[in-house]
Amino acid sequence: MIRYRAKIGGMGQMKKFGFVLLVLSVSMVEQLEGKGYEKPLNCGHLECAPYKLIQSQPEFEIRSYAKATWVATSPITSASYKEAVAKGFNTLFAYIQGNNDEAVKINMTAPVLVNIHPSTGPIQNLSFIVHFYMPQKFQRNPPQSAEAHTVKLPQHKFAAVRRFGGFMDDSNISAQMSALKKSLKGTAWESSIPKVHSGDSLLYSAAGYNSPFEYENRVNELMLWFD
Repeated sequence: MIRYRAKIGGMGQMKKFGFVLLVLSVSMVEQLEGKGYEKPLNCGHLECAPYKLIQSQPEFEIRSYAKATWVATSPITSASYKEAVAKGFNTLFAYIQGNNDEAVKINMTAPVLVNIHPSTGPIQNLSFIVHFYMPQKFQRNPPQSAEAHTVKLPQHKFAAVRRFGGFMDDSNISAQMSALKKSLKGTAWESSIPKVHSGDSLLYSAAGYNSPFEYENRVNELMLWFD
């Protein structure tokens, strides 16, 4: 009986080991499905927030970002993404130009990340928080400011990302988000995403890699966050 139980226990361990190997194999295959989106041109001369590619598909990719320091605005309530981002960008640009408690200038980075939440005000309004990624030099001890504050992002483990070109505005953000959600249907990720998109949870983020004065090779991304 003891030998029989030992044998059963050994078989259980083998099954667990086999399951781990299967998960690892699937993960390796998924990572090899595609190389992911190309590195934005501006990341050749700007420091960009690093991430790990988990899976790449033609219409989306899954990423994992390590927690890092970003500088953020206070929530900006607006009916217009363009107006909210312009206001937030100006606040953060002043911060990196020396409007901080150390009067130090900080290099521009990418992307400009905008978290988009439902607003507690009028239905047509949203709440936007604009972020700049802090360069490695300032990751541990970033300068402080009355107009901007530092935060640790992301709040979730993974992001489903869709990339598109042109200039981001309210109309194409809506269309691209619908396309991202549609592309995730029937995938292993679909069931995970709705769990964090209720109540006060983050709806999604928009990321831009270009200045408003660049008209070619523009890179925009929408991100749905999940655990």
